[in-house]
Parts: sequence; C-alpha cells; structure tokens
Amino acid sequence: MKALLNDRIAFVEYLKVEKAASPYTVAFYQKDLDAFFAFMAEEAIEDVKHIDKKVVRLFLTRLYERRLSRKSVARKMSSLRSFFRFLEREGRVNANPFTTVVLPKGEQTIPGFLYEAELEKLFDVSDLSTPLGQRNQALLELLYATGVRVGECAAVELEDIDFFIGAMLVRGKGRKERYVPFGRFAAIALEMYIEDGRNQLLSKSGITTDALFLNAKGTALTPRGIRLILSNMVEKAAMTIHVHPHKLRHTFATHMLNEGADLRIVQELLGHEHLSSTQIYTHVSKERLRHVYMESHPRAQDS
Repeated sequence: MKALLNDRIAFVEYLKVEKAASPYTVAFYQKDLDAFFAFMAEEAIEDVKHIDKKVVRLFLTRLYERRLSRKSVARKMSSLRSFFRFLEREGRVNANPFTTVVLPKGEQTIPGFLYEAELEKLFDVSDLSTPLGQRNQALLELLYATGVRVGECAAVELEDIDFFIGAMLVRGKGRKERYVPFGRFAAIALEMYIEDGRNQLLSKSGITTDALFLNAKGTALTPRGIRLILSNMVEKAAMTIHVHPHKLRHTFATHMLNEGADLRIVQELLGHEHLSSTQIYTHVSKERLRHVYMESHPRAQDS
C-alpha cells in the first residue's frame, strides 16, 4: 500500500502545481481516490498495475449497488481516468483501463436561475449607508453582472477593476485570465464601496491588502464568506428559494442568452473551455417562451 500512497501524493502534487486545481477540486479527487483504494483493499489488489477492464467493471457494479446517482458515478470515473492518465504518463501503468468506460446517458439537469423580479428583491435589501451594505450590494451586482465563479470573485483585487473600459480581469481555472465587462449598476455600486465602505472596513484590520472584497474585520473575504453573505441577503429579503453564487452565474448566462447574446460570447465570458458546458444554458424561461409564441404565432391572439 506504500506504492499507492506515493502515487496519491504525487497525483495531488500534480493537480496543485501543474493543473493549478482549486482546493475544492483537489479535495474531490482525493475523496474519489480514497474510495477506489478502499475497493482495491477489499479485493486484495495491492498495485495499480493489476487494474484492468474487468476490475473497472466490478468497481462500477459496486458503485451502482450503493445506488449512487449517475452524476456521482461519472465524477468518480472522471477522477480515476485522470489519475490513471497521470500514472500512464509517469510510467507506472502501461495503459489507462478507465479510457473506454462508457456510462449510460442520463437526463441533463437544467441549471436553476433567478427571474428578474426575484433579483430585484435582493438588490433592494442592502442598507447602502453602512460599509457592509455597500460591500454586499457591490458583491451582488458584480456576481450578476459578470457571472464569475465564487472563487474568482474572492480573488479579485482592486487593480483588476478598470472603470474606464468597464471591465474586470478574472483569474480563472488553470491560471487562465480573461476580461469580463460590467455595466452601469455594477460600476456605481463598486465605486461607492471602494471609495467609502471598503476604506471603513480596511481601517478595522490595520493591515494592507489588495483584495477587493473585505469581511467585517477588514481582511480578505473568502468564498465561504461570500456564500454566507448571499444566504443572509436572501433571509432579509424574505425569499423562500436557495440562492448561492453559482445560481447567480446560471442567472447571468440564462439572461444573456434569453436576450439574444451569441453562445460563443457567453462561453468566453463564463470562461468555459468547451462550448458544450455553455449549451446547458440555452433553455429559456416559461415567460420568454410564452412571449415569443404570443408575438409570433398568427393565431395566438386577436389581431
């Protein structure tokens, strides 16, 4: 098992250094590897060199016996496929037994998003006379205006905001950078927060930081802190739905496409490597469907 432990350590280091994977992603890979290593121990398999297609099929059977969702099984297969690809590159195995694994296709889940009326409730909840209220408003406006991931948002620094061109530098997955524009409402909220609220928060810590968004103590806001802020805003707005940063990302993409934005432009804005990742947002709201139908069908309404 010492060889397995060394393989695990080397792979995690590869994810962190070469792939620049987030701690969240690394944690999922480690969890999937641990589950597979536990399976190997149950089957008395001591080395990855002994893993073949028959063993992979047996592992799949074990996963389905646990009644895991297709999404969970697919993620584990993807993690192990990457792991064995790494081992193949390092010369630990001669072939990747997970390459030919084919999972049954499941129904594609349409991402949840917010309607404009629901967003308005959130935009009206912050007290702009307080530094935290200004920060929360700027945070909400920026998440909706740009569709950035929560980790990307937490990593934004003051110098990344360019008010002259109305755009923000975003550091995405794999150290890839992109510029994302933002509109007037986000610009107004950001300027108010940077010129007033942020300075008040910064004075509480007595330190210097380039982080755009600060917590109540004046230090850099974390992704977890951003999620908590949104939950508190939802509670104040007396909303019964669950709102998380990624739902605002879904909302950004959905609203852009519903209003006619080009799919590839939205792909670029979201920082998606593959167009297929963006295509899940091509659904439209029921209101949009009904509006287009009523406006377009010759016998939908009285002339």
